[in-house]
Amino acid sequence: MPKMKTKSAAKKRFMVTGSGKVKFKPAKMRHMQMNKPKSMKRKARGTSILAEMDGRIILENFMPYSRGLKKTNHNPAPIVLD
Repeated sequence: MPKMKTKSAAKKRFMVTGSGKVKFKPAKMRHMQMNKPKSMKRKARGTSILAEMDGRIILENFMPYSRGLKKTNHNPAPIVLD
């Protein structure tokens, strides 16, 4: 089976922190700044952190080789009772 590819759009829009959280830059700040209230522009300044579940979806589906994705063992070793 071939390797999964990282989606280029996700690669450009999201960044994974050292602790595995996903950072993003809020939308609606490219142009037409005159028509937006100051509070909206202030809130969209800088970067934000995605919610944990949303970040996990981004990492699993769009950025499979990212350092933030923690592999889970879906098939643990069977427990043998004597």
